[in-house]
Amino acid sequence: MATDYDAPRKQEEESPADSLEALQASRGGNAQTAVIDVDENDTAEGIDLPGADLSNEELTVIVVPEQSDEFTCSSCFLVRHRSQVAREKNGMKYCRDCEG
Repeated sequence: MATDYDAPRKQEEESPADSLEALQASRGGNAQTAVIDVDENDTAEGIDLPGADLSNEELTVIVVPEQSDEFTCSSCFLVRHRSQVAREKNGMKYCRDCEG
């Protein structure tokens, strides 16, 4: 069915049932409360606060070497796909973001 989006829209009068009090009264005792799923094993130790001392923490990151179809931009030093090369000058490659 085709819809004419240019046609004037009908202004519906606000009915008394749309008021906040009427909606609350219609729900009555069936009010729903939000349930938060909390993991029992999750403690405050898993939360890092800003400025916390993380000098004893060890970070495990797997570093993947640059692939044959990638290059490192000489301006922003991000590893990009070779399709992002905008300019190459004196053996240094620059990405589209830095040249744009």
